[in-house]
Amino acid sequence: MTVSGRFVALLALGVIPVVLLGWTEATSYLALGCWLLLCIVLGVLDLMLAGSPRRAVLERVLPSRVRLGTEATSELLVTNTGRRAIRGTVRDAWEPSAGIDRSRTRVAVPAGERRRITATLTPWRRGERHVTQVSIRSWGPLHLWARQATLSAPGRIRVLPPFTARKHLPSRLARLRELDGMTSVMLRGQGTEFDSLREYVRGDDVRSIDWRATARRHDPNSGRGARVMVRTWRPERDRRVVIVIDTARTSAARIGDEPRIDTAFEASLLLAALATRAGDRVDLIAYDRAVRGRVQGASGPELLSRMVDAMAGIEPALIEMDWSAVPAQVSAVTSQRSLVVLLTSVEAPGASRGLLSVLPQLTNKHIVVVASVTDPETIEATGMRRNRDEVYRAAAAERSLLDVSRVTAAIQRLGADVVTGSPEELPPALSDVYLSLKAAGRL
Repeated sequence: MTVSGRFVALLALGVIPVVLLGWTEATSYLALGCWLLLCIVLGVLDLMLAGSPRRAVLERVLPSRVRLGTEATSELLVTNTGRRAIRGTVRDAWEPSAGIDRSRTRVAVPAGERRRITATLTPWRRGERHVTQVSIRSWGPLHLWARQATLSAPGRIRVLPPFTARKHLPSRLARLRELDGMTSVMLRGQGTEFDSLREYVRGDDVRSIDWRATARRHDPNSGRGARVMVRTWRPERDRRVVIVIDTARTSAARIGDEPRIDTAFEASLLLAALATRAGDRVDLIAYDRAVRGRVQGASGPELLSRMVDAMAGIEPALIEMDWSAVPAQVSAVTSQRSLVVLLTSVEAPGASRGLLSVLPQLTNKHIVVVASVTDPETIEATGMRRNRDEVYRAAAAERSLLDVSRVTAAIQRLGADVVTGSPEELPPALSDVYLSLKAAGRL
């Protein structure tokens, strides 16, 4: 039960005649007591005439998934199964990160009828956003006292990564079509996958001659000499791309307006969209000391759908990354030579010791690319030296960049490629490295 400001104002009205008429103390107490009793009687009567909120039946209509930053519609159906109308306020208790536009709504539900309450959700945090309860406050006709009840009405909505990096996909697909020979002439000798046979011309590599095809094409009755046939090649398709995302404590650091792990998700989604269009198979592993998410055996539109669904619930774990188990995780996915992309942070040599120790095991069998996001504020701080504080800050920034350079050089000496960039630059930069590997025939 709750009381309204109208009831408090009604109580205060009883003081006015006492002050204006100058009654004696005994008369004043008697008058105030009678007025208080009258107000209570009116309040009880008002409460008895209010509809019971516990007789309300609640139903929810929610979309199952929504991208971060986009709007979704939440519908709450309130059915009054009681004998009196419910007139009051309904509070939908979504958690704050769901971004509901209004949590309280005034409703009037006559007996035996249903009303629909619509609200707009704009989540500002990735993952599962939940709601468990709804509070209903039902006022009487005098609006003095109200019945109140909290009912269970569970619901959830899964907030997916926004994939803002998809704006870079059309330009990278155009470059991919050029590599596939759709807009440019395929060069001889590139790639490792057989494409077709043609006649030998001067300048061809003699190692490409197909003697069996030459023998089949030779016709001694034609009067012509032997038609020597050579094989043409193209970059191999249906290769494996294994993406490993570091979900340990360093992925929780915020760079700009988002954590490192969210930038890793954006880069992974763009690379996966590009690789699956190229005919390659993409597998995803999110790992720290346990597998937090895994996507295997998917292709086409199903791949991105499963990836964003797996990424939605992954949060950084405040523990150290176990790099010693990464080679085994990759081997469990594929045994053939593949492109292995490690999305992690390249920091001080001490913090990267685990990564450096396992790189030889990976580079001996796979093509390895290490991708790391850099902080634009660190680079900006190196050029600001107007006072003593900024000079110290610039020195610290220079030291940080020097450590990153040392770790990058160590990774390259071990045979892996390194890609760094700001949160906006890293996803397209990683896709460019993938296209460069395709163009060079390494993938």
